[in-house]
Amino acid sequence: MATAETKGRRARILVVDDSSLVRLYYLSALEKAGFVVEQAINGIEATEKVLDQDFDVLIVDVNMPGMDGISFVKDLRRRNEDVAALPVLMITTEAGEQDFADARAAGANYYLVKPVSEADLIRHVSALAGWAR
Repeated sequence: MATAETKGRRARILVVDDSSLVRLYYLSALEKAGFVVEQAINGIEATEKVLDQDFDVLIVDVNMPGMDGISFVKDLRRRNEDVAALPVLMITTEAGEQDFADARAAGANYYLVKPVSEADLIRHVSALAGWAR
């Protein structure tokens, strides 16, 4: 398994999903793999956290109240260079070709369809964390 460290410290992951069950599943798997995990319930809360803290990877759902994942990623990509460059793993129940195209156009690095196994989650997050600053 890839390391959960980047630049000599544990990689920090922000999980953005309105489902507490999904957030807890990701939190458990990622912490067990050695990552430090923060949570947000929608794009609005995630924006506040990204502007206030350093993260190495963002895991983002599409369908959320307040600000959906596509809008969040589009907004993120328009911000300053450090924030705009954050790797994004979008994980959602939306499985259509247009959903995938919308996520890529918004700036998502990877797009997975729920449910996602712990192994797939860790593999994708580890790869993205390796690309982080």
